[in-house]
Amino acid sequence: MAVAPPKKMLGISILEILKKHSDIEHRLTQNQIQKLLYQEYELKAERKAIKRNLMELVDAGYPLECDTVVRVNKDGEDEEMHTNWYLERDISDVELRLLIDSVLFSRHIPEKQSRELIRKLGNLSSKYFRTNTENVSRAGDAQLINPQILYTREVLDEAISKGKKVCFHYSYFDVYKQVRMKTDEDGVPLQYVVNPIQMVATNGRFYLIGNYDKYDNISHYRLSRISEIVMLDEKAKPRREIKGLEHGLNLPKHMAEHIYMFSGESAEIIFTAKKNLTSEIIDWFGMDVSFINTKSDEMDVIVRCNIQAFRYWALQFGKYVTVKSPQSLVDTLKADVADMALRYGI
Repeated sequence: MAVAPPKKMLGISILEILKKHSDIEHRLTQNQIQKLLYQEYELKAERKAIKRNLMELVDAGYPLECDTVVRVNKDGEDEEMHTNWYLERDISDVELRLLIDSVLFSRHIPEKQSRELIRKLGNLSSKYFRTNTENVSRAGDAQLINPQILYTREVLDEAISKGKKVCFHYSYFDVYKQVRMKTDEDGVPLQYVVNPIQMVATNGRFYLIGNYDKYDNISHYRLSRISEIVMLDEKAKPRREIKGLEHGLNLPKHMAEHIYMFSGESAEIIFTAKKNLTSEIIDWFGMDVSFINTKSDEMDVIVRCNIQAFRYWALQFGKYVTVKSPQSLVDTLKADVADMALRYGI
């Protein structure tokens, strides 16, 4: 049992009782608050003192709610009585559930860190809120378990806000499933100096859109692969000097063109697909796609997309789409299919 707090802490103790034991569905009378104060803090308090402290908390701006009942007192006069108290929270249980699900299914937060964050989120509600994560599991996903990722996001956020460059090491999996640093020819870890532009979440992963300082084009980096990040004193390169950002970053357009976050040029691509793929196509490429020749059960689709990203998408949906242009992509996909047939006897 907790050590009894001094009586001058009665207001804070009442507030803690309401935080833990009350919500809109579970309200507390003054009598119930009185019993809980003794059970949890060994604190004896008269109901008048509890009422006075409750009203002082309301006057101080704490979001306490209650029912007001009018009754006739012993002098025959109308008197207001306050009962059924609860603490109104800034975030609802539905909103907490959405946040917890986001943490649970995040591919970049390590399992231990995920559980700790979920526990903290659950504490924002009353004891009646149940996280219920035991019945939900995230599917395994090959990823670099990087405990630095929250720090990486913090540094990037500050660097983007202040217009500063960053430098970091970048990792990858080798064929033996071991984490390796990108290195130069002498085996020394490469120091990536990058002008950070924007952090984005896509396909369950966080990426940095930036510019590798040696070049003038846009590049993408998985946050889970970044380590030893440092914000530099040097100002970031002006965006107008980065190819593709002369008129600023159109993020929805950029994300639609880089569905797998590959860097490089985008192009207009035309392919044929079944009409029942319309929703999936819009999910991947956004609302700027064009559907033409839609009279039969097939249609032609026009999108603007990164060539390499579309190549992987087309291989994924190969049974249902036929690429018509550009010809270079058509030839590449034919070679991919032929290679798979040779390798796997398809």
